[in-house]
Parts: sequence; C-alpha cells; structure tokens
Amino acid sequence: MDTSRTLDLDLARTMLACAYDEAIAGLAEGGIPIGAALFTRDGELLGSGHNRRVQNDDASTHAETDAFRRAGRRRDYADCVMVTTLSPCWYCSGLVRQFNIGAVVIGEATNFHGGHDWLRELGVEVIVIDDPACTELLATFIAEHHDLWFEDIGL
Repeated sequence: MDTSRTLDLDLARTMLACAYDEAIAGLAEGGIPIGAALFTRDGELLGSGHNRRVQNDDASTHAETDAFRRAGRRRDYADCVMVTTLSPCWYCSGLVRQFNIGAVVIGEATNFHGGHDWLRELGVEVIVIDDPACTELLATFIAEHHDLWFEDIGL
C-alpha cells in the first residue's frame, strides 16, 4: 500500500463531492443513495458510480463496484483512492483489499459501519469525514424505505 503520502483533507472533501453527486443521481433514478468514485491520489477522477441494485436488478452493483468498473483497467491501484458516501460493506471492502487500493475516503459511518476498520488494520489509509449531508441523505432514505435498505445491507 502507498502510505508514504497522507491524503490532504481538503482534497478528500473535494473528492467526496463527486461521490455525493453520484448518490443524488442514484436517488433520482429510484435507487439507494450511495455514491462512490475512484481517484488517483493526486485527484484525477478515474471513474464514478452509484448503487444500482434496484435500477439494474443486480445485487452486486454497489456504488464502489460501479465506480471501479467505470474506471477501467489499471495495472496497479496502490496510488488510488476509493471515495464513498458510506462506510464500505464487506463486499466493497473486499474489492479495496483485492485490488490493493491505497486509501479510502468515507463520507459517513453513522448509518452503517462497514469494513473500514479491517481495511485500516491492513494498512489502507482510511479517512472518515463524517459529512452531515451524506449522513442525512441516507438516514432519510432509510426512514422512508427501510425494507429496501435492509435488503441492500443484508439484514
């Protein structure tokens, strides 16, 4: 993992704005409002996406996997940053681990605390921003669509 450089917090917040826009797009499509984006550590956007489980009728299309697929193939991901509006579930944490993604920026971990502690233990740089807009967006969705949320999160 590339831990030689710490990700700048202002850059992390700028990256999170892209993921948040994806979450809003997903909600507008009738889906679950979770967004993600894959960047280089220097801030170059490689791909962004959102949870499309409902839209695609595909349980594997989480926001992180959508962004990862849209980023295209790379030889090495250690200099990449996965940015997500919500703490990544175990499936998406596994994607970060499998491809050796060097950092994860998380908008919030209040509505769901996924596998980011595990990723940190493995040497991935993890930044939890605790963004109020991310927290409110998903909290409102969960309150209004709790059955769909529990289907998505597997509870």
